[in-house]
This record gives sequence, C-alpha cells and structure tokens, in this order.
Amino acid sequence: MSSLPLNRRFFLKSSGAIAASAILPSISLGAENSPLFKISLAQWSLHSALFKKKIDNLDFAKITKEEFGIDAVEYVNQFFKDKAKDGKYLAEMNKRASDHGVHNVLIMIDGEGQLGAKDKEKRAATVENHKKWVEAAKVLGCHAIRVNAASSGTFKEQIGYAADGLRQLTEFATSFEIQVIVENHGGYSSDGRWLSRVMKKVDHPNCGTLPDFGNFKIRDNAWYDRYTGVKQLMPYAHAVSAKSHDFDEDGNDTQTDFNRMMKIVLDAGYRGYVGIEFEGRELDEYVGIKATKKLLERVREELAPKYA
Repeated sequence: MSSLPLNRRFFLKSSGAIAASAILPSISLGAENSPLFKISLAQWSLHSALFKKKIDNLDFAKITKEEFGIDAVEYVNQFFKDKAKDGKYLAEMNKRASDHGVHNVLIMIDGEGQLGAKDKEKRAATVENHKKWVEAAKVLGCHAIRVNAASSGTFKEQIGYAADGLRQLTEFATSFEIQVIVENHGGYSSDGRWLSRVMKKVDHPNCGTLPDFGNFKIRDNAWYDRYTGVKQLMPYAHAVSAKSHDFDEDGNDTQTDFNRMMKIVLDAGYRGYVGIEFEGRELDEYVGIKATKKLLERVREELAPKYA
C-alpha cells in the first residue's frame, strides 16, 4: 500500500467527513442517562497477540466489539508505526471501526524521542516527530494523543524541559483540536508531584494527563503511591487507564483496589472513558480483558448510587 502525503488541509477537510472529532470533555459524557463512565479498550492489552502477528492492527476494532462488547478503542502507534502518513491505511482503520460501531478515542505514542530532552534541538526534533501523530489522530477522529514526558537532569530541571516540549506540541495540536495528554510512565513522570507541576507550568487547557493505575515505578525499588499519584493527576485528566494484572477468586485485581481508585477518579468529577489496559501474566489476554471489564462494570454499578 503506497504512503500518501497528508497535509493540514487534507486533515481538516477529511476529518469532518470521516469522523467527528470534537474534543472529549474530561468531566462529562453529556446525556443524563449516561453511565458514570464508559469503557474503552487500550490496544496494549493485546500486545502479545499483536507482536506475534496472531492478530492485525486493522482487526483491532472488530475484535474489540465482537469479542469484548466494547465500542471504543485506544490505539498504540507501535502497531502501525509506519502508517502515520498513509492516507489509505488510516481510511481503512476508520472504515473498519465505523463498520463495527467503534469510536476511536486516542493514540498512545512511543518511540519518537524525549519531549523533555535536555538539549533544545533534540526537544524540537521530538516535537516534530510527534506532529504526524497529531495529524493521524485528527483523521481517525480521536480526541487526543498520549505522549511521554521523558527527560534528564534534576527534578526541577526536568519540569522545565518537559513543560517546554509539551507546550510546543500542544500549541501545534490545538490547531487540529487534538489534546496532548501525558501518562505516568516511568522516571519522574511516575511521581505525581512532578507531573502535576509540569501541567501547571505548561498551563494549557489542551494539555493534560492520562493517569494510569499501575505505572508508578520511578526507578528500581522506588515506587510512588498509586492512589496518591492518581489523585494528584486527576485535576488534569483527559483520559484514565485502568491497568490490571491478576485477579483473586472474587474477581478483584491483586495489585489495585479498583473500588478505591474509581472513587478517586469520580470524586475528581471525571466522567470520560476509562480504558482497560490488561498487563497480567497469569491469564490469557482475552480472559484478562474480560475479567477487567467485568470488574469495572461491577464497580460502576456499586458506585452509581453515590454519584447519581
């Protein structure tokens, strides 16, 4: 399949025809009868099957709907890394999602450099590397791209470097109505204090966070409290990642108290998508996704009276 150049005019024109991409509010899904939150599926949940070529990226939306009964997806750029500017391929992704009534929520971006690089030129180069994914997200009808805020230097220095790179990318993404959201994903980004200070320094409504329930390992043998971290990141959240691992006999995750965590999420006023990101080793990926969905649905039902 040939790769087609995709310029800004193409994106702004085609996105309206392909999919509506209004920025997803972080606090509301709109209708009064909507559930407390809706459930999406992060593509990383099937990373083993995808890496082993047991399934293809183009079939992800179909599998999500038919196997799990979920109608919203969160892509990972690793599984279509060379297709960011391939108009035909992106159109096919859209078609397959639309054919199955699936909404494209966001793209998780990895491997494009450090947005918080200490060197100014390297920071600028990383921003450039991410722009094609902003444009691809627009075509796919996503509301955001998830990025990493990797950096180097002291705690304070890294705040400045990361905020600068994020601000540059956010200003570009804003013209496409795409949000730039940062996940706690190792290093200082897994320190809730650090990432919340980065958000304050960026100070842009289209730049926010994607709190992940499990990614709070700062370095070897140094972990940040996950409940404290999520609470600190929720004021800036435009998406939430429900990381799951293994389950006990009652169907509860063995590492995270989902009831406690979802109270933190809902107390912050968040009513957007909560993405399943299964990363367990004991269960098959398909079984783990279903177990996570069942747990989220149970917690949602239990909490509904409190937040009605």
